[in-house]
Amino acid sequence: MIAKVHCFALNGLEGVPVEVETDINRGLPSYDMVGLPDAAVKESKERVRSALKNSGFTFPLYKITVNFAPADIRKEGASFDLAVAVSLLKATDQLSGAETDDLVFLGELGLNGELRPVNGLLPIMISAKGAGFTKFIIPADNAKEARFLEGTEIYPAENLTKVCAHLLGFTPIPKLETVGYMIASGNHYAADLQFVKGQPIARRALEISAAGGHNLLMVGPPGTGKTMLARCIPTILPDLTFEEALEITKIHSVAGILGQEGIVTERPFRTPHHTASTVSLCGGGNRVVHPGEISLAHGGVLFLDELPEYKRSSLEALRQPLEDGCISVSRAAGTVTYPSRFILCASMNPCPCGNYGSKKLTCSCSPAEIRRYRKKVSGPLLDRIDLQVEVDNLDYDDIVTERGSEPSSAVKVRVNRARDVQRARFKDTGLNTNAEMGEREIGKFCKLDGECEEILGEAFERLSLSARARARIIKVARTIADLDGKQSIEPKHIYEAVSYRLQERL
Repeated sequence: MIAKVHCFALNGLEGVPVEVETDINRGLPSYDMVGLPDAAVKESKERVRSALKNSGFTFPLYKITVNFAPADIRKEGASFDLAVAVSLLKATDQLSGAETDDLVFLGELGLNGELRPVNGLLPIMISAKGAGFTKFIIPADNAKEARFLEGTEIYPAENLTKVCAHLLGFTPIPKLETVGYMIASGNHYAADLQFVKGQPIARRALEISAAGGHNLLMVGPPGTGKTMLARCIPTILPDLTFEEALEITKIHSVAGILGQEGIVTERPFRTPHHTASTVSLCGGGNRVVHPGEISLAHGGVLFLDELPEYKRSSLEALRQPLEDGCISVSRAAGTVTYPSRFILCASMNPCPCGNYGSKKLTCSCSPAEIRRYRKKVSGPLLDRIDLQVEVDNLDYDDIVTERGSEPSSAVKVRVNRARDVQRARFKDTGLNTNAEMGEREIGKFCKLDGECEEILGEAFERLSLSARARARIIKVARTIADLDGKQSIEPKHIYEAVSYRLQERL
């Protein structure tokens, strides 16, 4: 007898429909799996065997063949266990009369029949819903992740016994109630701009970066607050919309780092150590192509502290994602495209000792050492960083003063106002921020008058700017104008945008 049930494989962030077919024939007892299963799927034979016996069912002593169709797509992970178990029970008439044609089964089985959670459940369910499936049986521990998917019938189960009782109509599993996405109230970040003393230029650069989604580099001696400033960026970014939260949650679900809430409510802040490999930044793996740090930072901030200490190859790998907002990772296991639209925030010392250019400290480095240190960061990468500012040491009186700085909540109001202007501007274009504009959008939304063109032309010649740098200056000027509440870009906005091209002055 042949039985079929539905399951889904995961390819990157997309779910691929899979039919689990089980055939029972007379002959010498055997248990074969076909359809490009990986090692984790093949090992399900023993998990399913023990789960059936320990749940009170009979494991058939026949020739068993389990096929995962389509056979040309590699099946990876343990999420097929439940589907295999149900198809075996149907093929042996232990679930006779159970209707499973419109159900999708997802879950890993323990030896005692317990249903264990799986990674990537949310992207699988979203793809399944797009393919016309609306009914799911999933592990109970994945319920928090699945409860935000409206228009579906989701049945969270603790074990195989309860799944079978539900299918036979003996003890129905209560349907999971879907809930609306609630934006996180209040500020849950430890950092806040009110604790930052001084540094008005860096604070202004942070505000512009958050308002327009621009990349930021801070250069200064150690101990000047660069890391503290970077950690404040998420506190002034707009709250996540449901669509943004869903996309970020899909990535984190695939990576297996989803929190207890079941959905991401705060913008990511990823800060990999400078010893991180290129694979850990970009994504990859031998068996499964996992998302890297630049994809886990999607919708938030990727902070690279001590930028020159990172491997040159790792930094150069950032160039394409910074331009395209996505990254295609090709490995032997396949090619997967992950979104990677983030704000790159980096910090570095001006020289090996960290004191070059300081108003208070004396640099002990030779000119050759300084040049060698700075050449660790390539010009093409710096060209993609819109805002480059110097951060210097503070006076003691500035540090101990009780006068508080402007809190993040006040800055966030201005950032939200500027983002609202951009949403209205880019309606129906697929863009969200000024930083995402291409040449077409720059020509349409960033028209410059004669005086602005003259200022920009002079800066282009004096600083030997590239065409990319010119475009990024215009986009920063557009953001400054939005913060200023101006419809058009004015000369003062161009002047300020040009002042943030630190690399041309180094």
